[in-house]
Amino acid sequence: MEKVRISKLMAEQGLCSRREADSYIERGWVKVDGVVVTLGERALPTQTITLERSAAVQQTSRVTILIHKPMGYVSGQAEDGYTPAVALIGPQSRALSDRSPQRFERSQLRGLAVAGRLDIDSTGLLVMTQDGRVARQLIGDDTEIDKEYLVRVQGRLAPAKLELLNEGLSLDGKKLKRAQVRWQNGDQLQFILNEGKKRQIRRMCEMVGLKVLGLKRVRIGQVRLADLPVGQWRYLRADEQF
Repeated sequence: MEKVRISKLMAEQGLCSRREADSYIERGWVKVDGVVVTLGERALPTQTITLERSAAVQQTSRVTILIHKPMGYVSGQAEDGYTPAVALIGPQSRALSDRSPQRFERSQLRGLAVAGRLDIDSTGLLVMTQDGRVARQLIGDDTEIDKEYLVRVQGRLAPAKLELLNEGLSLDGKKLKRAQVRWQNGDQLQFILNEGKKRQIRRMCEMVGLKVLGLKRVRIGQVRLADLPVGQWRYLRADEQF
């Protein structure tokens, strides 16, 4: 059995992100089999990795924010004159229905990472987090968390093409994971995916002759958009899990 970088093991075990692991190791907050380790060290996957209480306290202070992203906002950094979704986060746009006891502070905007992007012309549930564990859970290569979308389309779809959407398409030369696609009503499809390639749903629809008129993400794992108003946000509560 080969030894692996400790930061990589920590990320694989869901303790934190690799970047966070390097930071914790540098501060002397990480032990392997009870011994403090230094940056760059390796360990066997069978060895026990533990975090000092200081690291655990820092992790619990990191926030995860849910936004109902409107059209016209980009998920990440500002680009081509468009406003980033993080600009929506402030005390004035916090949803009145937010039951979290967390108090808003400007410092919570630092280090917020998007955990699953939405296109500029798509709306719905957007997750931004300071917690590397949450980010890895939602967008890691091995994630099994599904995402639900409601997609309004124009065009006709034969049963064979619907079956193709569910399990027969490839993008960029790679076969897609099986999806769950069904009609919600006359012009709206429900997509449930557990992967998120760039503009995946729009490209899938184009391949079967459909034009997407509107796309909204309504659920990520067990967390639903529900009645969160457009352009407003709330904290992920301690009792919620993706």
